[in-house]
Amino acid sequence: MKRTLLILTLIFSVLGLKAQKIDSIYFHLYTDSLKKGQHNYINVDGKMSNGQWQPLTAKEIQFTCPSATFKGNELIIPPDFQEKKVTVKAVLKTNPSIVIERTIWIKTKPDGDLPTIDQIMKGTPQEKTKNKKRQ
Repeated sequence: MKRTLLILTLIFSVLGLKAQKIDSIYFHLYTDSLKKGQHNYINVDGKMSNGQWQPLTAKEIQFTCPSATFKGNELIIPPDFQEKKVTVKAVLKTNPSIVIERTIWIKTKPDGDLPTIDQIMKGTPQEKTKNKKRQ
């Protein structure tokens, strides 16, 4: 009885591992441009053989960028970076034939001002406040 249970457990374990195979990988970026002087999270998801999606980290993906550096999933763009775009490459460690590459632009316009505490507490959108001052 124990032997049958052990064999069944092994069979289902092997089938479960097979279902977890990553068929392809995709960039699902949170933004359309990267910011200088910040750590920019590069989101890569794996499409599993069963059709489900799984977020992947630097444990599963080898990230490279010739003009900037990676720390885990974070692409570090120096504050004095002069290029207008970067090319990011992601390779699945368990199957190096699964590779994606994407060119991502660097943000050129400065970020707007953050809302004040009063604006947050009153629920006043910042843009409406700016427009009132201009009139």
